[in-house]
Amino acid sequence: MIIDFFRIAPEIAPERLKKLKFFCRITGLKFNDYKLLDLAFHHRSYSNEIKPHRHYNNERLEFLGDSVLGAVTASFLYKDMPEKSEGDLSKIKAAAVSEKNLAPIALKFGIDKMLIMGKGAEINKEFESPSILADCMEAIIGAYYLDSGYASAEKYVLSFIVPEVRKIQQDQGVKDYKSLLQEFCQKKYRSYPEYKLLSKTGPDHDQTFNVSVSLKNVTYGPVSAKSKKQAEQNAAKIAYEKIIANEKIKY
Repeated sequence: MIIDFFRIAPEIAPERLKKLKFFCRITGLKFNDYKLLDLAFHHRSYSNEIKPHRHYNNERLEFLGDSVLGAVTASFLYKDMPEKSEGDLSKIKAAAVSEKNLAPIALKFGIDKMLIMGKGAEINKEFESPSILADCMEAIIGAYYLDSGYASAEKYVLSFIVPEVRKIQQDQGVKDYKSLLQEFCQKKYRSYPEYKLLSKTGPDHDQTFNVSVSLKNVTYGPVSAKSKKQAEQNAAKIAYEKIIANEKIKY
């Protein structure tokens, strides 16, 4: 057995097994061990509340799946875009496997309805959290890798990651405006943008971050987003587009 602590795993009820098999049908997965798939849906809030199963959650599978997801995506990009540099490939990969991309895919697959969570997390509707959904996607990849091998896991990952890569290649994805702004300012002004977190509101599972960015004594924003990183990207986008527009007017 790959995972010894399956001895502490709860038995899968017939109704739950039916749901797991249906999930496999809609995603094209072919699991041999449904307990492994079921583990991928167990959030740590469940294991924290249920003492007999305090080690039974998907965090280790998430760790493994993150690496498999990264390897499959990197390999695809390497073969698909031979003209791109390492830096360009890294940016595309980061966008493709980001929480922002994985969470909507998880919702399309119905992962929010499959999650097993603690009562507190259920009440707070944490199953809607993009980070939890993305983490579960990675856990499923890790589980499938253990169950059926790399080739099967690769096929599954490519089924949903290639369309995301195509969007980014067609410039329908998210540009890295922080990098664009920093490169422009360093070259033009020999200075760096300064980001400021103005406020953070909401419960831990659903926070909103308000951020502004300043350069050359001019402040852009504030703008809001569900993560500090995205708020900074949004602020950088506003600043970069206004600066570029002003530069064009000058000439």
